Amino acid sequence: MTDRIELISVTPEQTRGYGQLLGESLRGGDVVALTGPLGAGKTQFVKGIATGLRIPADEPIVSPTFVLIREYVGRLKLYHIDAYRLTGSEDLLALGLDEMFDETDAVVAIEWADRMSEVVPHNAITVALADERNDATHAGSSTYGDSLGGLADQVASAGGSAAATRRILVTIKSIARQTELAHLFRAQT
Repeated sequence: MTDRIELISVTPEQTRGYGQLLGESLRGGDVVALTGPLGAGKTQFVKGIATGLRIPADEPIVSPTFVLIREYVGRLKLYHIDAYRLTGSEDLLALGLDEMFDETDAVVAIEWADRMSEVVPHNAITVALADERNDATHAGSSTYGDSLGGLADQVASAGGSAAATRRILVTIKSIARQTELAHLFRAQT
């Protein structure tokens, strides 16, 4: 079993759907570290996590770029953090990041986690999103197909376009969680 699950998304709804699958399986104390360029779908993925955590639909999930942290309440609390504007992890540590990590009834989702990698827990679930819009060679490639039973081929045969393709790489350190999440994602493709 590999520690990575590779997915393809061709719409924001599909990206949110993958986030929802993950959100439904998250446990208190889990940390999700999201990376990727502007526009790759990090906030869409977190919107899906929020749905999976049963955050009420009337609660808008928006990027916390200017406020740094937003808190939502569902079956678990969700701390949504955006590290884009930070110059270092000290800013978040001063706002109580360590305490958020220690809460057993909360999940922490960090956008731009690569900007503060020194404080992201070793066992965090990492979600790397790549915007493949400018690289048509990835549409339907065997890298995707080998990961999840030909999903890329299904996308291509359904009229999917490389112009809208997002590659999502989920890395899970815990072997028990790898098995659980791999089955969960595969069941939905």
